[in-house]
Amino acid sequence: MDNIRLNVALLRRKVPNLTTAAKSIGIRPATVSNLCTGKIDLGKAEVRTLVGLATLANCSVDELIIRGEKLNMIETQIKTLDFFAPLVKGGTTGIVARPGMGQVVILAELMHRFKESDLTTVFLLPTGNHPELEGTTELADIVTTTIDETYSTLTSQNEEVIFITDKSYIVSGELLELQEKLVAERVQNVTTILVDLSGEVVDEDLPYGPLETLWQLDADLASRHQYPAVHPIYSTSSILEGIDLDQRHFNLRQRAQKLLRRYRELRSVVAVHGMEKIPATELETYQRGERLEAYFTQPFFVAESVTGQKGQSVALSQTLQDVEAILEGKADQLSVDDLKYSGSIM
Repeated sequence: MDNIRLNVALLRRKVPNLTTAAKSIGIRPATVSNLCTGKIDLGKAEVRTLVGLATLANCSVDELIIRGEKLNMIETQIKTLDFFAPLVKGGTTGIVARPGMGQVVILAELMHRFKESDLTTVFLLPTGNHPELEGTTELADIVTTTIDETYSTLTSQNEEVIFITDKSYIVSGELLELQEKLVAERVQNVTTILVDLSGEVVDEDLPYGPLETLWQLDADLASRHQYPAVHPIYSTSSILEGIDLDQRHFNLRQRAQKLLRRYRELRSVVAVHGMEKIPATELETYQRGERLEAYFTQPFFVAESVTGQKGQSVALSQTLQDVEAILEGKADQLSVDDLKYSGSIM
């Protein structure tokens, strides 16, 4: 029963006053609290308790039970990634973008940042000539050139590994074979990041197969030099399904996406008709959306020589605080330029 646990986030969302509600149907508040914190093994919970909680949440007992290991994120301290689509430890992440939208710079920045951690980066070079990777692969701790060499490298690592490669190995079937061999060897310390240097990935529905995290880059953001150009609506992560995510993060992400979605709709009006066509009731939404979008730009360490701006790292806890401030109007005194390519604002 070690791999089952209570879907606490679902329960708390559907039953705000959980302990009071549970007490009203004869379930001891201490029992609910201990189940939520894991002090009571879910496998030892009474059936009537689970049925009662499911009734309160208006869901099935099966929906209350999560099977499998808890998902954990790898914090990158890149604001838009950690906030909208966290990197899932041990999972597979795919970057969807056309060439020139900044995906290679994101890879370079991640490898640079991971050098300061206990993560080892392994880069399997794609076949063919790819001049756009010049200066990037050198940032990896280990560079491999074949699947066999990669397999030997990954199975010999004791620490956590970030494995990066190109979609071409999916097309050839070699990556699937590698992953199957790693599963057979019970290698569980590998987090995979996939990129498509051809750009064809944009036109495919499921270009990488099953993913834990999707980073979709946005042509509009890239055209306006708003980097990293991660789409705040379409980028997602399985860790954000409300099961393994901090409730505050979950709620803030929903609020931020709602604001940015409306802001983008209003931007299309402004682009054609000008600011005067925005209703007075929508002006605050537009301005806060503009600030929030600017906040998610960030100077990268690997681009310092090009941009002249010092790279910035922002812890997720600080990002949550900053986003909350923008959403609640506590940053209304700041201009868009104050927020653009900055670190923390608080």
